[in-house]
Amino acid sequence: MFRHIPNALTGLRLVLAFVFFSMLAWYQYEGRGNWLLNVAFVIYVIALITDFLDGYLARRWHVEGAFGRIVDPFVDKILVLGTFIFFAGKNFVIPDASFPAKDNVFRTITGVAPGIVVILLGRELLVTSLRGAAESAGENFGAYFAGKFKLGFQSGTILVILLYVNYHERLKEIHIEQYARWLRNFGIWGTVAITLFSGLQYIQRAMVLYRAQKMN
Repeated sequence: MFRHIPNALTGLRLVLAFVFFSMLAWYQYEGRGNWLLNVAFVIYVIALITDFLDGYLARRWHVEGAFGRIVDPFVDKILVLGTFIFFAGKNFVIPDASFPAKDNVFRTITGVAPGIVVILLGRELLVTSLRGAAESAGENFGAYFAGKFKLGFQSGTILVILLYVNYHERLKEIHIEQYARWLRNFGIWGTVAITLFSGLQYIQRAMVLYRAQKMN
């Protein structure tokens, strides 16, 4: 019975991811209800708790298996990348107040631009390819601490963005919207920096393994 609980939690997180995406897909800024983002926030927190529990229980009960090693990081990537894709999408687009209204210039209230999503997605595709090549050659290509820290930082940024968007008008009323925007931007650009840094670590590791294989 214990063996199946971590896998069940991983499967639950995948279900939660699709419910979470449904909330983001239905939501529209100044359109369909702020309650959707409140629900989305709670769902994401629950997903984070299951992410911690499935790994912790698998290690504690010594039931780590191929399913968890493959599906767990897959679900993590789906949840994070899918969220940033939605954040860069049309449901979060608003007029850019720094330009005249007649110019019809728009931006995302989330602060996430499509180029940022490309960087995040590109890093994951590259690392997945490098890991597949290394492990097919019999080399261990486990996650670096920077990679694990990246996931935590990305998740924290997602929660900050959800709160910022949902309470944007209230933040203006109490005159702290600017500070909240700074925090949002710090999370976004910190995510980009950590993503690039951890990606470079994996590239360096792949190069070391490649040189070692050539010498052998």
